[in-house]
Amino acid sequence: MTGGVLEVLFGDPFAVMNTVGLVAFALVGASKAVREEFDLFGVAVVGLAMAFAGGVTRDLLVARVPLALRSPVEILLGLVGVALAVGLSAWLASPDEHPVTLVADAVGLAAFATTGAIVATDVGVSAFGVVAVATINAVGGGALADILLDRAPFILFEDFYASCAVFGGIAYWLVGTLGAPSGLAAAACAAVTVGLRLVAVARGWRLPTAKGFGDRFGG
Repeated sequence: MTGGVLEVLFGDPFAVMNTVGLVAFALVGASKAVREEFDLFGVAVVGLAMAFAGGVTRDLLVARVPLALRSPVEILLGLVGVALAVGLSAWLASPDEHPVTLVADAVGLAAFATTGAIVATDVGVSAFGVVAVATINAVGGGALADILLDRAPFILFEDFYASCAVFGGIAYWLVGTLGAPSGLAAAACAAVTVGLRLVAVARGWRLPTAKGFGDRFGG
């Protein structure tokens, strides 16, 4: 039985990426709620919302019952991420801004972009559909978490974030189109997404705004 579990965990790209994404995003969402001084229930709600909202949306888009409602393991993984965030808050003043959390956010973004691309490819949607579902899966949880924290989703007005998932989804589709195994396509998607995100954080990349264009070219 142990061998079978290990085979699923390390042999199935979706299982690996889904596990990583759930823990990482639950940690990030819960850390944001800790900063806002939510109580433990609120911390858990925001953490789980960030972990699950993207995947639930993904599953609804491809007309299947959300995985979060079919597997109790999903909830347990999310709670592990919440517990890690609470633990970090015990010895960090701003756990949401710590490098551990920033890296976890990049890893979660990459993991969920990959799971979205895998699911979209499995149901046979177009290239646009693969990229769209990958992106929605990757950023949907963060958007809902921001709404619960009473602020506009940051992916709409700052940072180079959702774009990383877009490029990751494109990488998955391109590698898959070339006939590579799904595991290699998944690795390409994850590598492109997490790589771009970490570079964006390190260099402070941001997309230009419409107002910025107007100020620059309008005199």
